[in-house]
Amino acid sequence: MRVPCEVELTELENDRGFLVDGVIVTCSRCEKIAQSFGQGEGSIKRCFVLLKEACDEDNFYYNEEDDK
Repeated sequence: MRVPCEVELTELENDRGFLVDGVIVTCSRCEKIAQSFGQGEGSIKRCFVLLKEACDEDNFYYNEEDDK
């Protein structure tokens, strides 16, 4: 099933306590959250993979902004 996700570009705290660019992706279906450092396409795709690993269903996650 194709599941749209909200992609939020933000700042995340790293291991040293500094704020760095990051991304938070939220599943619109189950509200699970994945986060990754960086704000590029690779970081967003990493979040989709993390959601896929955390979910019990076999979903295909994508950025809801791609529908607009």
